[in-house]
Amino acid sequence: MSEIAPGVRPAVLSDLIPGARVRDAALVAGGAALTGLAAQLAFPVPGSPVPVTGQTFAVVLVGAALGFNRAALSMLLYVLAGIAGVPWFTGGASGPGGATFGYLIGFIVAAALVGRLAERGGDRTPARTAGTMLFGNLVIYAFGVPVLMTVTGMGLGAALAAGVVPFLVGDALKIAVAAGLLPAAWRLTRRSGR
Repeated sequence: MSEIAPGVRPAVLSDLIPGARVRDAALVAGGAALTGLAAQLAFPVPGSPVPVTGQTFAVVLVGAALGFNRAALSMLLYVLAGIAGVPWFTGGASGPGGATFGYLIGFIVAAALVGRLAERGGDRTPARTAGTMLFGNLVIYAFGVPVLMTVTGMGLGAALAAGVVPFLVGDALKIAVAAGLLPAAWRLTRRSGR
């Protein structure tokens, strides 16, 4: 989380922004706010306590754009502020617990891991970006489904049917968008000489 020396390739897109601590604080807060805003784009899924939202897209983009440390801090801020009462979970909710809380915890881990992969070039080509985003989504599901099962009493099959299957097409579309956007952003930075 420091300045990029001339001639050194930035690890993630946000490294192109000048500044240091103030920049990092703004990026962490901005990533949390983006996720909170994306949570308000919510559509209920019949038979599921888990709605379709823009959160997962925000989480993986924040991870790729901010890198491991800033992305993890951003999602940690998002979750802790929501627990503390900031009404930016889905539908303006706040507080701990609930059927979707595992997904929120998964956001922290997914953003950090996507950030680490992005730091290693996982967002530079469409194929690598798609793989990175797929991995991030799988991590979110890995945290979300067990909590969904625990809170609702669903078995594994029912939890997968309610907490994964309805989101696969939307997640595939989000991954496709990210696979187009992130490599394009890197190409633009090369053209501008940054």
